[in-house]
Amino acid sequence: MSVRDSGGSGRAKMASRAPASFGAFARKPVERNAAHAAAGQASGIESVEALPDDAVEVGAIVDAYGLKGWVKVAAHASVGQGGQALTSAKRWWLVKEHAKGRDKERELRSAPVEAAKVHSDSVVAQLSGATDRDQALALKGWRVHVRRSDFPTLAADEFYWVDLIGLEVVNESGVALGVVADLLDNGAHSVLRIEYSTQSKEGQPVTGERLIPFVGVYVKTVDQAAKRIVVDWEADY
Repeated sequence: MSVRDSGGSGRAKMASRAPASFGAFARKPVERNAAHAAAGQASGIESVEALPDDAVEVGAIVDAYGLKGWVKVAAHASVGQGGQALTSAKRWWLVKEHAKGRDKERELRSAPVEAAKVHSDSVVAQLSGATDRDQALALKGWRVHVRRSDFPTLAADEFYWVDLIGLEVVNESGVALGVVADLLDNGAHSVLRIEYSTQSKEGQPVTGERLIPFVGVYVKTVDQAAKRIVVDWEADY
């Protein structure tokens, strides 16, 4: 079984016995609206009021790529190991936070994707209407979200990290071990980071942590419908 990571789009695959490997484009120029150009917003990239309910952050635009409006994205998941969410989605949702006094204000945009592909250790893409390097540079710093429904379909024994976070973890005796708060990649396989409520030596409530390798020798079943993972792991490990 493997787990794909993407800050959500990552994936993991859990092996039955041995550790599993980690799991987890030009357009004819168009005339730009002057107001949009001044704001760094290319025609085709529109402001929106809210993100889709199933939006998952999968990366961030870090630079322009070339001279024809392409952007370079640092994917939260290793490209080729879950980063495919960026290349498969036909639309990206962009988010940028601006300081407003002591608060932060979010700006949201919807961006149709003309083309996207893996390039070295990143993803490069051309968004609809972005036709020159200046427009691409204006998008630097925007965080990229895609809809969970646009993620590539996985094999039966694969799971995206975002789908495992929040699941209850119990052992084979039915003892509750906590809830999946995050996943880690140790290079050989994914690791469940589980949080649970406990007490300090002084009797104060604190949050404990368990780390369980996401491999078949420990993880027995993953029931997403029941929001539960069953593991071969004792509470006092």
